Amino acid sequence: MTTEELNKLHIAKLVDARGTACPGPLLEAKKAIGSIKPGDIMEILSADEGTKVDVPKWCTKQGHEYLGTIDENGYFKIYMKKK
Repeated sequence: MTTEELNKLHIAKLVDARGTACPGPLLEAKKAIGSIKPGDIMEILSADEGTKVDVPKWCTKQGHEYLGTIDENGYFKIYMKKK
């Protein structure tokens, strides 16, 4: 998805893990995924570079859909859809 498309998504759950280092952001996402319904979109905020690799891998392993990442000033917005 393009940055514009990602910015227009309706987010069901926001996980702000900017204050944690690897594997903290992924663990926060794993905890939060249970609180949303299939088809819902979760946005994960992280300042840890590894999260940009960890979340897409986790999505693939769990059957969720990785939608994309937006680089912000000092952190990332990672989008995924629960399947």
